[in-house]
Amino acid sequence: MPNIRVRLLAVLVVLSGFLAVAGLPPATAAISALPADSLWFDGAPLTVQGGRFTDGQGREIVLRGFNVSGETKLEENGGLPFASVADARKSATALRALGGANTVRFLLSWAHAEPVRGQADTGYLAAVTEQMRAFLDAGIRVFPDFHQDLYSRHLFNSGSWYTGDGAPKWAADAGSYPAESCGICLFWGQNITQNAAVRKAQYDFWHNTYGLQDAFLATAQTTMTYLQQHLGSAEFANIAGFDPYNEPYAGGYDSGQTSRTWEKDLLWPFYERFRARMDAAGWQDKPAFVEPNLFWNANISTQKQEGGLLDVGTLGPRYVFNTHFYDQKAISGILMWGKAADGQYASDFAAVRDRAAATGTAAVVGEFGHPLSGTVSDKAPTVLKAMYQALDSRVPGAGWWTNPAASGPVLSGTQWQWDLYNGRHHELMNGNPDKVRTSGDAWNDEDLSAVRLDDSGNVTLRQDTRLLDRLYPSATAGTALAFTYEDRSRDGSTTLTWNPVPSSLPNVAKLVGPGRYGLLVWRSGAGSAPTELHLPASFPTASTTVVSDLGTAHAPPAYTGAATPVAVAPEPGGTGSRRLLLTDTDSGALHYALVTDAATAPSADLLSAARSELAAWASAHF
Repeated sequence: MPNIRVRLLAVLVVLSGFLAVAGLPPATAAISALPADSLWFDGAPLTVQGGRFTDGQGREIVLRGFNVSGETKLEENGGLPFASVADARKSATALRALGGANTVRFLLSWAHAEPVRGQADTGYLAAVTEQMRAFLDAGIRVFPDFHQDLYSRHLFNSGSWYTGDGAPKWAADAGSYPAESCGICLFWGQNITQNAAVRKAQYDFWHNTYGLQDAFLATAQTTMTYLQQHLGSAEFANIAGFDPYNEPYAGGYDSGQTSRTWEKDLLWPFYERFRARMDAAGWQDKPAFVEPNLFWNANISTQKQEGGLLDVGTLGPRYVFNTHFYDQKAISGILMWGKAADGQYASDFAAVRDRAAATGTAAVVGEFGHPLSGTVSDKAPTVLKAMYQALDSRVPGAGWWTNPAASGPVLSGTQWQWDLYNGRHHELMNGNPDKVRTSGDAWNDEDLSAVRLDDSGNVTLRQDTRLLDRLYPSATAGTALAFTYEDRSRDGSTTLTWNPVPSSLPNVAKLVGPGRYGLLVWRSGAGSAPTELHLPASFPTASTTVVSDLGTAHAPPAYTGAATPVAVAPEPGGTGSRRLLLTDTDSGALHYALVTDAATAPSADLLSAARSELAAWASAHF
């Protein structure tokens, strides 16, 4: 049966069920183009309101996922994230089922979009569109990113220790840049500030020397126009926005200029020009995911540079504050000897929340991660747990139960990275047939991919599934006030528990036991769509327990509307992933829901006692 007929059949089944539920708005005709397993409230475009992402139902949205993928930085597949559309579809299904993701940051290559100056490669744009569609068809939101690192691979000679990606050869040739050399550099990132060729090329781009910025913006508009015209309306609705430029850095400052004035005088005008190109390409209602100066939140004092878009005023709903965070101390292997601990990055991610709030918009951490091989890879389980903990709440686990109201918004984030070909590349570094890179991510000795293909071609996680496939509030019907998740992820054979239920809540602690749990507190809004929490694949419905003011349930029933206030439904896309749906019928009321994977069916008395404890706790703290 053709795919469109399968979708229409699924829609008719869903629609017939919902029309029988009193009070639910009818599905629109557009639902016929949504992925399989969609419900009436799925597929609405994102906007930014009140400093948070919201959907068409007024729900607060959290974007969680991965970067797809560093393969774009390589030449082996022509600057595409995948070798084929089939691989893209395999990746999208696995990303949903294994990684619990609802969003990807989708990398694009300027070098391949405009290999000849002034001429967009429509073959590349067509291939990009089809690979992007694989994720949209799985119900995954996408925000494209024109990616660059060290400006361009064409600045590097065939025998170099390092390489770059981003600008096309004609752009690198325009400046007659000096022979590249990083000197004594132990990490590829040192080229950003130490390699004269890289610095001069970056400087020229921001000053629009040789019309480089004009050319880039023209290609960006062509790319966005192509996507808008070649994606279906429901597909385009799930494009969350666009990241104009990865990790911007000045290259060098003019006399009297600082990192802060550079952001105001050069970076921000570039973003305004990009914003105008988005509008011209039909992206008026989508935000630009703008990144501040790369080093504004560096955690090594000698690298930190003042910034964070401090002087550009209110960004508002047409922009999103988009930043990256890596623990440079941990990666150095010298400046952080131990492993990460509870609350390790609370202040770093609090700074992201504060900057977004000050600029009047939502925030996303577009990249975060840690090497999975090499001398510092032993830190990865704790570093990543601490980063996800800080995305969930600005309060460390040790203090969360006594001060939950200080949690702040749940941050969106996309981990670096999701590369199917990890360890199986065949990349000629800088075009050199004598330097074939196969290991890790095949780019400057990096190895951060959360996945790889096994010998049978199946997608396999390289990190603890408890860490990656997480419970999180993907859509909150109102405003999320606090959230925490104790994933019980592992560091080797050690289970990491940073947020145990306190003894002051003995029945909640008994219910959770040694299992995982998440707790969301929210204030309801005026809409009728439910609150959604992503359920990890390892939370089977039969062993999922929910304790909420809306009701209690062990093995929650299937969703049928407001008649089942605590229920489970598939996530869109037919990938087998599931979501917990919590339906309230009020506005402005305080609600809470604890979700745990305790395997044993709890007694009604224990559920009731745990509910009473949580009700008193929520009332006392909110």
